Amino acid sequence: MFDLTLTDEQRMNRETMQRFAAAEIRDLSRLVDNRESDAEPFYPKTAELGLTLLQIPEALGGAGMSRSPVSNALILEDLAHGDLSLALGAISPLGFVNTVLDQGSDAQREKYLPLFCKGDFKAATTALLEPRATFEPTEPATTAVQSGASYALSGTKSMVPLGMSAELILVIAKREDQTPAAFIIEGNPEGLTRTAEENMGLLGAQLATLTLDSVQVPAEAMLTDFDLQRFIDLSRLGICALAVGACQGVLDYAIPYCNERVAFGEPITNRQSVAFMIADMAIEIEGMRLMAWRAASRAERGEAFHEDAYLAKIFCAKHAMKIGTDGVQLLGGHGFTKEHPVEMWYRNLRAIDTLEGVASL
Repeated sequence: MFDLTLTDEQRMNRETMQRFAAAEIRDLSRLVDNRESDAEPFYPKTAELGLTLLQIPEALGGAGMSRSPVSNALILEDLAHGDLSLALGAISPLGFVNTVLDQGSDAQREKYLPLFCKGDFKAATTALLEPRATFEPTEPATTAVQSGASYALSGTKSMVPLGMSAELILVIAKREDQTPAAFIIEGNPEGLTRTAEENMGLLGAQLATLTLDSVQVPAEAMLTDFDLQRFIDLSRLGICALAVGACQGVLDYAIPYCNERVAFGEPITNRQSVAFMIADMAIEIEGMRLMAWRAASRAERGEAFHEDAYLAKIFCAKHAMKIGTDGVQLLGGHGFTKEHPVEMWYRNLRAIDTLEGVASL
């Protein structure tokens, strides 16, 4: 059982995020997707939201609010309602902060978390995905070989949000004993190559491929209490929240369009085929939302949530692609054109099934 009643704080945060998404994200997303505008100037604006500041302890300069996977899921959902691509880039530093908070040492928290409390946007990201057809999130091929008081990281990471500009990168690799570990890379050390990716969607997230050729990091850069499965599960909840928000955006755009679109002398929503498709989308989105919220609630209460997170990710990935497709279908020929944003949302939602390790709650 879990309570769906939002706290006053959560309601206020949602109102703030929804206003920001409507004012700053929705219109910009199309310009960025068309390469008529750069996403780089946008991200500093997100600093005013205090995404990373809220849950960092007061002793380290933060607001001192308790870390809440449910509240974080609501934030991601509301931002993705404006645009999935820009939302992914905006919350990338939050994923880094959450992982250091959750699985880092006291020394690592004291070193890195105050950097996110200065009122400006600190580009940070996490790198788990690898460009292999047989990639399994729990078995990274990137290696970490220890030599004295340092590690040499070698491998390739793909679809890394803010990968071209991130000042801090949390890289997931396997050690010589085959156990997974996470290492914090600062700046642009020797051996690190960043390559901007050309993908069909998520253009605003500035996805990049990172090639690591014996990148040297000190031993203290390794997270001391890293649990890869927990990291993956929390990230999957974040991806689900992004999917819910983006799908809700598709539905909210399609309904008024279909109500106003007249064919054969009446709105097309008078046709059962259209009305039933809209109803199915609403049912599927509500199912996605409930599964994501339930899993986040279990994580927040300290209960086992691995199965819930896995099922939510599978369900959200399946229906996100379907809802994106249905959104294009509902607009008919207009769905194929760039006159309306649904074709962009369709392309972005195709990535939900692929993303891993990019949005830890």
